[in-house]
Amino acid sequence: MSSTQGSSHLGTTSPRRRTGHRLAASALASLLVAAGLVAGASPAYAAPSDLCAQVGYSAGWRGEALEFAVAIALAESSCNPGASNRQGNVDAEGSTDRGLWQINDFYHPDVSNACAYDAQCNANEAFRISSGGTNWQPWSTYNRGHHWRHMDEARAAVARLGHPGGPGPAPLVHPVESGRVVSARSADGRLEVFAAGADGVHHAWQTDANRGWSAWENLGGPGGAELAIAANADGRLEMFAINGSTFQHRYQTAPSGGWSGWESFGGGGRDIAAGANADGRIEVFASGPAGIFHRYQMASNGGWSEWEPTGGGPALGRIEMEKAPDGRLEVFAVNGDIFQHQYQTAVNGGWSSWEDFGGGGHDLTVDHNADGRIEVFASGPVGVFHKYQTGPAGWSQWEPAGGPADSQLTSDRTPDGRVEVFAINGTTAVQAWQTGVNAPYSPWTEFGGGGTEITATTNADGRIEVFGTSGAGVFHKWQTGFATWSEWAWVSNTAGPAVN
Repeated sequence: MSSTQGSSHLGTTSPRRRTGHRLAASALASLLVAAGLVAGASPAYAAPSDLCAQVGYSAGWRGEALEFAVAIALAESSCNPGASNRQGNVDAEGSTDRGLWQINDFYHPDVSNACAYDAQCNANEAFRISSGGTNWQPWSTYNRGHHWRHMDEARAAVARLGHPGGPGPAPLVHPVESGRVVSARSADGRLEVFAAGADGVHHAWQTDANRGWSAWENLGGPGGAELAIAANADGRLEMFAINGSTFQHRYQTAPSGGWSGWESFGGGGRDIAAGANADGRIEVFASGPAGIFHRYQMASNGGWSEWEPTGGGPALGRIEMEKAPDGRLEVFAVNGDIFQHQYQTAVNGGWSSWEDFGGGGHDLTVDHNADGRIEVFASGPVGVFHKYQTGPAGWSQWEPAGGPADSQLTSDRTPDGRVEVFAINGTTAVQAWQTGVNAPYSPWTEFGGGGTEITATTNADGRIEVFGTSGAGVFHKWQTGFATWSEWAWVSNTAGPAVN
């Protein structure tokens, strides 16, 4: 992020450094790595990154954790299994870093040259040494941030898995969290943020990917609205806003480009959620006093169906959407009395009946593990509870997670695939995170003062950025590293709209 951000705070917390989920500092001596590209033979793959994706998958990394591992290998060796390097090894002068993930022969004599220069064996050892991808601190390219420049190439390689030489399937596009403040990346990687004030919807955007912000602009539209945002198949973002009497939408006229004016999208309601089918068609769900209705694009980037009832759902419920590993959308909705769930019965297909998912609550957030299993958090008068998939169709029981009562919730994922959860109410903001990939969660820790709404998103380089709102305006806080955070600041040094 740009160093020119403002200094006004949502709370009084200072930047927090987490160390609980990392390995001890002595683990740094287990591996010495190279910084920079090295020479060697080229593998017979469509791209060198395809080799890293394949052996990384076989070693055990999955999802975003696999993308992160491939990016580090690209920074280490250009995904060249024959790569070797002796430069810069000041702690063990004359030692050699070897293979895809550059395993050092002095600190790891147990890894033979035959293994180190074998692509799969090197990946297996890197998976072991990095504790399954939960500790990348020993890699100097990680510490220096060199892997960030390779993330797009790594994601493309993971998407090509099982399709050597071809484009492979498109990566799953997971829905963006809805609420009174929402944020998503344009096709060029720049974050766009929308906040709902009493006088309409306000908008700001990054002027470059991963850095500086524009000033806020007032777009008009429904006042005091709930918002949702989703990407069309061609990359154009589409934004939806609803209040008790009005439902409108607007959309980018070109990928990463300007926006249309407001257009009617239906009558008023309580809340909305939007997400894309596996074929790119956007689906929108809205709640009202008669339950939940939905509307969907008839073709990718195309026109819309009429509103259709979903067969029930919680009246005036809060709604969030997620995507199963096979591309089916799943919808979760809660009001003060009931919590229900429905899902597509086939990819791009019809929907199940609503199923009971628990008792009532105040708010919810839904995310996915590195292995694709869905995680659900819900808040209520006694704190936050947690429920997660145990397999393709099974769910755990609700488990108490502590946290602030009647809080607004949001979540997103770190580059190594761990879910981080944020909660805010009128007096406090807190955070918890998975202690490892697909693992249990840390205790809650302080994240700032109280507020009215919160949403988390990720920058193009993988760093999480959190937006929080209050009657004073819109603030944000962003990761400055794998486990460090900036202080709360106004977006572009201006408060933006009050969100009460």
